[in-house]
Amino acid sequence: MSFDMPTKSNNVDHEMQQFLMAEQQKAQIQQQLHALTDVCWEKCMDKPRDKLDYRTESCISNCVERFMDTTKAIGVRLQQKYKEM
Repeated sequence: MSFDMPTKSNNVDHEMQQFLMAEQQKAQIQQQLHALTDVCWEKCMDKPRDKLDYRTESCISNCVERFMDTTKAIGVRLQQKYKEM
């Protein structure tokens, strides 16, 4: 019977894996943010202007909020499904 003692190499590998996972999550969040921006911009911006009017600003804000609500609801549902397994 042998027990593997954690070595410095194993610790570094684990830390590197954690770092890479965190960076991947950041990249995914950035990618989603850019996609959301594109969708909401296309939906709310009917023609170019010098500045955002109240209607356009409100539309973009509502679009983002609905997207975030939907993302949160999907995440909660996926967690529930995962726990049922």
